[in-house]
Amino acid sequence: MDIAALALSIITAQAGNTQQQIATSVLKSNIDSERNSVLTILGAGSPPSLANVGPGIGGTLNTSA
Repeated sequence: MDIAALALSIITAQAGNTQQQIATSVLKSNIDSERNSVLTILGAGSPPSLANVGPGIGGTLNTSA
């Protein structure tokens, strides 16, 4: 194996490593984006909405009785 072939194999390995790091970064970004979308759909992190309940539900509770 001559020097040029050895240098080419090292450069190729480094390029493959760089591609792998970029792919991992993009995958993590996509996973984070999907996670945020799911949390938004589920309404996590915000108080539950009372928009779909009947009248009088969710008001103050009379505990004097």
